[in-house]
Amino acid sequence: MSIWNRSGRISAGMETAGVIEETKMYRVEDKYCCGEAGLRALQSRVDAALRPDANESGADGYSVVSLYFDDLADTCYQDTLDGNETRDKFRIRIYNNSLDEIRLEVKRKRDSRIYKKSRRIDRGEMELLLNGQCIPDEMSERDPATLFNLAIRTRGLRPKIIVAYERKAYVYGPGNTRITFDRHVRASDRVEYFGRSDIVYDPLREDDCVLEVKYDEFMPDFLRQLLELGNMQQAVFSKYQLCRELYLDKG
Repeated sequence: MSIWNRSGRISAGMETAGVIEETKMYRVEDKYCCGEAGLRALQSRVDAALRPDANESGADGYSVVSLYFDDLADTCYQDTLDGNETRDKFRIRIYNNSLDEIRLEVKRKRDSRIYKKSRRIDRGEMELLLNGQCIPDEMSERDPATLFNLAIRTRGLRPKIIVAYERKAYVYGPGNTRITFDRHVRASDRVEYFGRSDIVYDPLREDDCVLEVKYDEFMPDFLRQLLELGNMQQAVFSKYQLCRELYLDKG
């Protein structure tokens, strides 16, 4: 049985409210790199036209901290480095350095399209995963914990790196469009410090700013025009890859 639903859609009646979430289909994810000045110009346009993400706790957005996992062969890293058509990411994610909400996520990417499975876990389950141990799961292809446990047992999945950044997010209903501005990407290889406030991070290049645009079947034309910036280039930008390389280069 394949762990992933080939169509990328959920069968009717399979969702469990408040436990497991997955995207209804593969969504487009485009990434663009530009300097801080360009990002500010774009954000001012978007801010005047779209509403901020309802989950934001302040006007300046929120911080995202993710703990990424990989197997003994560094398959996730190598797939990204090689530009393989299909590749996966395993991570635990928190917001604003708070452990009140801990998300367990598995993200599959096919070229520029993404499909994500997500659920909440508690601190005890987080600690088990940090120590390379399995957690309770639903034994279902829907459950990201099932994917984690399978990779732990068969591939030696372990935590590899912490990636953090500041994010400002905007949403637009038609097309289920989401636009995010990410700044100050930084990393730590002290994975045992995940969730602590005293992590010492190493920054990536100061000018690394990322615009991400995600949508379902279509993106409204006025948003495409809104996001036009002459010197902005669409790019393959993997925070996980760049942060791993930060320490590989130092090693």
